[in-house]
Amino acid sequence: MTDASPSTARVRIGPGALVAAAFIGPGTVTTCTLAGVRSGTALLWALAFATVGTIVLQEMAARLGTITGLGLGDALRRRITAPLPRVLALGLVIAAIAGGNAAYQTGNLLGAALGLDVAFAGGARLWAVGVALTAALLLATGRYRLIERVLVSLVIAMSLLFLATAVAVAPDWGTIARDLLRPTLPEGSAVLALGLVGTTIVPYNLFLHASASAERFTEGAPRDRLRNARADLVVAIALGGLVSMAIVITAAAAGAKGASVDSAGAMAAQLTPLLGRWATVVFAAGLFAAGMTSAITAPMAAAWAVAGALGWPRDLADRRLRLVWGGVIATGVLVALTGVQPVAAILAAQAANGLLLPVIAAFLVLVMNDRATLGTAVNGLRSNVAASVVVLVTLVLGARALYGVVVRVLGG
Repeated sequence: MTDASPSTARVRIGPGALVAAAFIGPGTVTTCTLAGVRSGTALLWALAFATVGTIVLQEMAARLGTITGLGLGDALRRRITAPLPRVLALGLVIAAIAGGNAAYQTGNLLGAALGLDVAFAGGARLWAVGVALTAALLLATGRYRLIERVLVSLVIAMSLLFLATAVAVAPDWGTIARDLLRPTLPEGSAVLALGLVGTTIVPYNLFLHASASAERFTEGAPRDRLRNARADLVVAIALGGLVSMAIVITAAAAGAKGASVDSAGAMAAQLTPLLGRWATVVFAAGLFAAGMTSAITAPMAAAWAVAGALGWPRDLADRRLRLVWGGVIATGVLVALTGVQPVAAILAAQAANGLLLPVIAAFLVLVMNDRATLGTAVNGLRSNVAASVVVLVTLVLGARALYGVVVRVLGG
């Protein structure tokens, strides 16, 4: 049976789930937890915007991979031909995506390890090594379909856990509806708002999604492949956005009870009075799934981004790609073993992600307007306008966050 044909009307979850798996990691859980405790549900609008923005940009990445069979790195290398601009652009991609993912991997490993430690004890550092080995073994198979199936299963389990937890705290749905539709920035919340955007619209996901779509949607007519790719990403990313909102809602309920919560681990403990004795285990299981999915997708995205930038084959079992994804995992393990406390670093990394996003999004739009590569699948006016709005809002939030930091530094 092909991946796309006129008779396949049902949604086939695939690369879209990888995107959701990647952005719902410990960084998302931590940032959403802090946003809910500190600002209640007032920043839900930022997550709603980020979810729509993710769909807009990931649709472009999926279209690129599905129609051309190219990853974003490959397309950039073909589009930018002048030597100096090419070196600068691809150098930024390698430094930002490979280097950044190596830094994020620490939080991914520790997040998954924290969930296991809550359930089984034994120490987060030990579990972090076990999570790293599991991710490495899965990637070492080089089998994209197997990796996809594992991640889809984890995303479904994680979604059910977090959504059920949010419903169980009995939130005020009228307030939630208002905060979804009314953008506000409570005092001191600009960095958190930028973090919520940065943890949802993740630059490395643009590379991951293009390459994954090129691997997944290979059969059938181009129009049918693209229809399946779009259905897949809308369902999976919308679900991911709902999960992030569920974490904010749950954290807001804990904050309303006067809980002192500064991490996802503390959140698990604070849920017991609200949800009963199983609350900690349920939340910890969700945290494990979030960390495990990101611990797999972050090194995979880094490997594909570097492969595209340098013209290597897109084969996870290739020796050069193994060095990239293995290096990302190894870096995460080494930093995790130092005993670093990742909460502040995770929030800073998500805010930095939001600042990096306009640059990577601009690269994507540049490629998507290349008619020589995409033919009739090139961006239209609506796609360009929608992408420009996403970039503009991100720039405004970034400027607001930087201004707040500068004022605090100079005032201190």
